[in-house]
Amino acid sequence: MIIPVQPTKPFSKFSPDETYSVSSLHENPRVANGLISPSKSLFIEISNFSHDSVEVHPQQKLAVMELLTEHQLNSISRLSHTPHHIEEEQICLPDLSYSDLNDIQKAKLVTLIKQYPQVFTEKLGRTHLVKHVIELQPGTQSANTQPYRLPPSKKAIVDQQLEEMLQAGHTIPSHSPWASPIVLSPKKDGTLRFCVDYRKLNANTIRTAYPMPQVDDTLDSLREAAFITHRGLYEFLVMPFGLSNAPAIFQRLMDLILAGIKWQSCLVYIDDIVVFSSTFEQHLKDLSSVFDRLKTAGLTLKASKCDFCRKELKYLGHIITPDGIKLDPGLIDSVTLFPQPTRLKDIQSFLGLTGYYRKFIKDYAKIRSHQKSKRPPNNIEWSVECTIAFERLKTALTQAPILRAPNFNEPFILETDACDYGLGAVLTQEYDNKKFVIAYASRTQTAAERNYFPTEKEALAIYWATKHFRPYLEGTKIYIRSDCRALQWLLETKDSSGRLARWAISLSAFNIVSIKYKPGKTNTNSDSLSRYPLPNLAVLNGTTPTSTLNF
Repeated sequence: MIIPVQPTKPFSKFSPDETYSVSSLHENPRVANGLISPSKSLFIEISNFSHDSVEVHPQQKLAVMELLTEHQLNSISRLSHTPHHIEEEQICLPDLSYSDLNDIQKAKLVTLIKQYPQVFTEKLGRTHLVKHVIELQPGTQSANTQPYRLPPSKKAIVDQQLEEMLQAGHTIPSHSPWASPIVLSPKKDGTLRFCVDYRKLNANTIRTAYPMPQVDDTLDSLREAAFITHRGLYEFLVMPFGLSNAPAIFQRLMDLILAGIKWQSCLVYIDDIVVFSSTFEQHLKDLSSVFDRLKTAGLTLKASKCDFCRKELKYLGHIITPDGIKLDPGLIDSVTLFPQPTRLKDIQSFLGLTGYYRKFIKDYAKIRSHQKSKRPPNNIEWSVECTIAFERLKTALTQAPILRAPNFNEPFILETDACDYGLGAVLTQEYDNKKFVIAYASRTQTAAERNYFPTEKEALAIYWATKHFRPYLEGTKIYIRSDCRALQWLLETKDSSGRLARWAISLSAFNIVSIKYKPGKTNTNSDSLSRYPLPNLAVLNGTTPTSTLNF
């Protein structure tokens, strides 16, 4: 419905030449996000997405407004009207062999995609609709860190990547009082990624949550994000990887871009988009609408990371189907594939894992008794009853009431552990005086990782687990539990060596409240998973990276 509203100061009076962005404060009732140019009266569209009546009271705050600068308006106009000349051979087409389409439908989809060469290109997109700002803690002193020493071979790589960023207009020389050192992090294909160690900056940054505060209340620049190399000091003109508030800023951008169609024909979580439709023809229209928004905003899609026209789709740890949303079976493979115990220690680990969540398992003590009674001091006698009890416990532990959908309004608890050869993690939440399991994960260590010191292995478990559960953890509070007392160093280390620097930089982008010691005897859930890891187990989004845009 359309209702009249009265803005509060400083928007009590409008200029006919001003344009504002509107962002809803609530999920329900929800104001349509978008751009407005109000005159004397202001009307907004508000929707009720529940099945119950919702009352809107006088003086109730429904949305936030932000005056757009001339630069932002010019960017929108330029993106809308400036033609892009990209040859057809430069268009990157996605792989449709896994889609649930016939040949005629595939041809129609390819025809649609070819109409958006500006979207499906290897070139990085760039938008001016939202500006990232950094708000520092009061009294913060600027940190000017010397660059880390690099061998000549890596200096050449820095020179090349820096020159590419300068040519692309992503960086410029800087005179900022802030300077953060860089590190080169290896990617899966063996190449090196240019990263900035923003730990000192992130430690002094006020964490923000969406909706974002007014621009007037924040620092109107990115100069604090300057980085230093052997060639001097530079600053980004685009939002770089590793800043603590980047996920919230990007979510705000996507909500602005998809205002009016979000929740109607698409969902978006940071850079993951799902477009849903009841028919193929309607789906083409909905895809076109999303492509139009991305094109206008100046954003691009990587075709190799897009899925199109699937009846079932893995998204944020769930399977989205025509019948609704169900849990991803991959989430519980770590438990269901737990091997049959052959030693007393194996039984103790498994019973510790199931006993940790015994209040969720009906008749737990009765089921467990078959295994408990068959535990001689030095060896085990495995019977048919033991096998039945073992399978029943695994089934009971992994049923739907235990693995809950995440509540993103509550903090996450990440329990990790590492043994000589494996890593384990359990993602949980606590609210309403109950503890809920969100996901299990485990993997074996590589040959090189097995040579790490015990404390390094425990640190590796935290680094791997946060990366593994990234779709859940970005933008939320995280409490980490580990059975290693010395892990607080991971957030504070000044070691500039390769892997330690990469782990520390990766963790600094998360809102980790604390890393606390949890003795191994009470940390049996993640301890069991680390000792019985599943190689190549993909818990989230299958084998799709978390940055994938799914359609």
